[in-house]
Amino acid sequence: MTATDVQQQVREFRMPDVGEGLTEAEILKWYVQPGDTVTDGQVVCEVETAKAAVELPIPYDGVVQQLFFEEGTTVDVGTAIIAVATEGAAPAPQAPAPAAAPAGPAEAPAAEAEPERREVLVGYGPRTAAARRRPRKAAAAPVQAAPVQVAPAAPVAPAVPVQPAPAAPVQAAPVQAGPVQAGPRPLAKPPVRKLAKDLGVDLRAVVPSGPNGTVTRDDVHAAVAAASAPTGPAAPAAAPAGAVAAEAPAEAGAAGDRRVPVKGVRRATAQAMVASAFSAPHVTEFVQVDVTRTMRLVRELKESGELGQGVRVSPLLLVAKALLTAVRRHPEVNAAWDEPNQEIVYKGSVNLGIAAATPRGLIVPNIKDAGSKTLPELATALQALVETAREGRTAPADMQGGTVTITNVGVFGVDTGTPILNPGEAAILAFGQVREMPWVHKGKVVPRQVTTLALSFDHRLVDGELGSRVLADTAAVLERPKRLISWG
Repeated sequence: MTATDVQQQVREFRMPDVGEGLTEAEILKWYVQPGDTVTDGQVVCEVETAKAAVELPIPYDGVVQQLFFEEGTTVDVGTAIIAVATEGAAPAPQAPAPAAAPAGPAEAPAAEAEPERREVLVGYGPRTAAARRRPRKAAAAPVQAAPVQVAPAAPVAPAVPVQPAPAAPVQAAPVQAGPVQAGPRPLAKPPVRKLAKDLGVDLRAVVPSGPNGTVTRDDVHAAVAAASAPTGPAAPAAAPAGAVAAEAPAEAGAAGDRRVPVKGVRRATAQAMVASAFSAPHVTEFVQVDVTRTMRLVRELKESGELGQGVRVSPLLLVAKALLTAVRRHPEVNAAWDEPNQEIVYKGSVNLGIAAATPRGLIVPNIKDAGSKTLPELATALQALVETAREGRTAPADMQGGTVTITNVGVFGVDTGTPILNPGEAAILAFGQVREMPWVHKGKVVPRQVTTLALSFDHRLVDGELGSRVLADTAAVLERPKRLISWG
């Protein structure tokens, strides 16, 4: 079978853009392995983008020939992640790729030398098929022969005389100079590459202990510790740079510090919060409200089952309905700021966002056109939204187009806070815990169930009067739930 035949019979499935303009996704789990038969529409893997976890179906029938990336790898959109021998094609064992093909991981395993890499940030850039590379031998003595110097060869020369002659080529190759490195590129995640560069460790000389020959953070620290120890012939050569660089990591390890790469949903949330906090002028107002009647109504709805079998009734449901009532009375709050055109866009429908804490980070899915829903419809939609978010199955489309948001900080025993606006929205309501407090009711101080509401709004869109009216009306409905009928 010729190389041309293999190219025609083997199809590569590339990482799609599963969101809106996303550039990368992390492979969470593979559901198939090489040799498995797949059919059109079958889910082959689960990936996490900056917005949600998504299952990817394969678009054709065939036999899995190769998985180009391992679980936990972040892959750029458009990069091939799996090769499938289509129906009628004999699954060729690791079909060698033409040397001229510049594209992605499918060609890298068969190439003897690594293709030229662009100058990019440390640890990032075009990837190769790490899982298919040959095992590497243990490193020779000059483990720390390359300090953190990335200058040309001239500044490095003074450090060479104390090293054996074979170390000279290693000294001349900076950590990022991929095209001139001898042998295959070591397998390591971007944070590990950054750590090795900071500590002056040549990854090609580190003995890997991770899966499939991957260099881990512990491997890098072990290499630094070995270089700084006064044993073995390699110690004198590494002492000028390695010993000094090893001090900080040793102290950090003793203190129990732990570093976790920020990616996926957490990274997107961090970027969005920074952008929102420093682009929209926030104003936050607070009000305490007696919600005794609302809590009584919640109990009655639970006991009666009026909203439907299996429908969960919670105080958050009535807070959502109260806010939607206030927005209907003051529709100007349901707006967005158009920065390029310097315009205010008043939204025709209310897409109510609910901030949800998930194992992957904070997400804000929204209920589309929540303002037009009845209380039973809102209860069903809210329950489905929360359950989907907890399972990590929220679709990217469900997190787009929100107009106002509620964050329920009361479930954590918190009275209130100053919430940051979800980007693109005009207002966000924080709902604090409900607890008994002494309250003046009908001229007497009696224990009542009280909560604190906090409304943050974009002062470019919402002035103090409008924000105050929205917050006051929300509190008024929660104080007397019958206003849901009279104001409806």
